[in-house]
Amino acid sequence: MSRRLQWGGRPETPVKNPYRDTFVVYGLLALLVVVIAWLTGGSVGRAIVVALFFFVVASGWSVYRLRERNRRVAEADRQDGGT
Repeated sequence: MSRRLQWGGRPETPVKNPYRDTFVVYGLLALLVVVIAWLTGGSVGRAIVVALFFFVVASGWSVYRLRERNRRVAEADRQDGGT
């Protein structure tokens, strides 16, 4: 007699927050820039300035792109619902 494993259904997926995820990833990359500068004996002050600039520009661009994508999706949904 053999038993079969039966799956209950589709597992619940956690709610994704792309804005938070963007800030976390770029924050970690900015921190990595500072750590590498510190480990290699570079100027940590300059690395902090560069990392902060990187974080602000990259995060801003990503938020802009996410908002544009959400706007396009909402517009497409409106057009599909209106016909």
